[in-house]
Amino acid sequence: MFAGALPLAEEYVARLASGGVVRGLIGPREVSRLWERHVLNSAAVAEAVPEGARVVDVGSGAGLPGIPLGLARPDVALTLVEPMARRVEFLEEVVAALPPEGRRRWRVLRGRAEERAVAAAVGEIDVVTARAVAPLPRLVGWCRGLMRPGSQLVALVGARALEELPGMVAELEAAGMRNVHPRAVGAELGNAATTVVVMTRGAR
Repeated sequence: MFAGALPLAEEYVARLASGGVVRGLIGPREVSRLWERHVLNSAAVAEAVPEGARVVDVGSGAGLPGIPLGLARPDVALTLVEPMARRVEFLEEVVAALPPEGRRRWRVLRGRAEERAVAAAVGEIDVVTARAVAPLPRLVGWCRGLMRPGSQLVALVGARALEELPGMVAELEAAGMRNVHPRAVGAELGNAATTVVVMTRGAR
C-alpha cells in the first residue's frame, strides 16, 4: 500500500499513538488498532482518487484520511483543512517531518470548508475527501463552494450512512451532485477494506 513511503507511514502511526493520544486526537483504546481501523482504512481511499489529482481533505483532524492517502499516492497534491488549532499544529508537525523533496505537495490550512477564504486559498481542486465529518447532505453543503463542475467528493462513511444512502440521493442531486454511488475500496486489505460514497459536482 505505501511502498517506499512505509517508513513515513510508520512514523505517522507512532505520532498518532503518542502525541495524538496526549492531544485528544485519538482515543487511547484506538492505539492497538491504528493500522487497521484508521491508517490502512484511510489509505484505501487512494483507489477512488484519479491520477495527479489536487485533493482537499476537509475536517482533517488527525490527518485521516488525508495523510495516509498522500503517503500512498505520491502523485497527488494534498491540502489538509482543519478548524481546530491543536489539530492544525499536529498536522503541521507531521508535514514538517516529511522529506523536503516531497513536502511541497502538502499544505495545512486552518479554517472550515464552507468559508470563502478557505475556498480562495485552496483554489481549483479535483477531489474533496472526508472521513466521518458530517451527514452527507450537510457535508455537501459545506464543501460545495470548494468544488467546480466535475470535481468529486469521496466520503468515508459508516454502515448506517450507507444504508441511508438510497434515501439521500434525491437530496444530494438537488444540491448539485451527480452520479452518487458507493464504491468498495481496499479489498486486498482484509478487515481494513471499506466503502466510500463518491459523487460528482454537476454543471452550474
